[in-house]
Amino acid sequence: MNSSKMKKSANPNQSKLQITSLLTFVIGVVGLVGVMGCSDNSSNGSWFGYTVGDFVYISSPFGGRLEKLTVNPGDNVKVGVPLFDLDSENEVAIRLENLAKLENARSTSNNLGKGKRVDEIKVIEAQLAQAEAAESYANATLRRSQQTFEIGGLSKAELEIVINNEEQASKRVEELKASLSVARLPSRVDEILAAQASATAAKNTLKQSEWQLAQKHQSSPVDGLVYELFFRVGEYVSPAQPVLSILPPKNIKIRFFVPEADLTNVKLGQTVKVNCDGCGKDIQAKISRVSSQAEFTPPVIFSNSQRSKLMFLIEAYPSPEEAVRLRPGQPIEVLATENRKTN
Repeated sequence: MNSSKMKKSANPNQSKLQITSLLTFVIGVVGLVGVMGCSDNSSNGSWFGYTVGDFVYISSPFGGRLEKLTVNPGDNVKVGVPLFDLDSENEVAIRLENLAKLENARSTSNNLGKGKRVDEIKVIEAQLAQAEAAESYANATLRRSQQTFEIGGLSKAELEIVINNEEQASKRVEELKASLSVARLPSRVDEILAAQASATAAKNTLKQSEWQLAQKHQSSPVDGLVYELFFRVGEYVSPAQPVLSILPPKNIKIRFFVPEADLTNVKLGQTVKVNCDGCGKDIQAKISRVSSQAEFTPPVIFSNSQRSKLMFLIEAYPSPEEAVRLRPGQPIEVLATENRKTN
């Protein structure tokens, strides 16, 4: 009973550690085979290793419920092929809101760049015409009143009233002329610049919301093989959590191990032959990395004669056309085809 409780209370990462230990053991066994091969075949440049795949994990920077999956494991996809959709109702609403704000900002900016409306200007023009007519009548009345005043038919006080009326009529005309000039002018420069800045900000906000909406619909960024799906339709995906993985052929490489005695048989850029079960004819690969640091053979090797050997990690890339014949984790044998050291 106590043993059962201890298992339940164990560290949740225990299973991961067990897997890691198992992987270490497997690699150790591969190393053992490699060392044995090198021990027997070091003169002809024969080494052992395995294939590795650098996967591309496709995710969205925003979370959401997985609404649609358009691919399955084993599908070959090209760049731009739709992969999956997350629910985007909120992003669609935000985009529509920002689009309305942009249209409003543009209308305000365009409106401030114009004068008053045509009908408003016509009203001022009509008022000006009436004021000019009133001014003409006031001028004529003033002339008659002055003549009447000179012959004694009008008192001085009555003449002053007529003069005052004529001055008011003239000022009214000047006022309406100024109003008409202002009505035909656009708004002040500062107001126009502020409105234009608001329109630019609204445009950038709309662009941001459109980008967020696009992130809910992911397409393939590379050509490759859909390797694994991590979610099913209807499940919730957290932000930046991979939904699937793709293995491009150019991301498939081989790793093999060379003992110190054979290190002079390999160099960067060298071409090697790769052979594996079920691969058909040999695959050509080019060495891209030679480890600068040696490692002891894995501890799973108990032979005193083998434990003392030092191993160097070598990586090589086949062509994408030939890489499709390989699978990650597949044991391989490597033979040097050029620049070999002869004994």
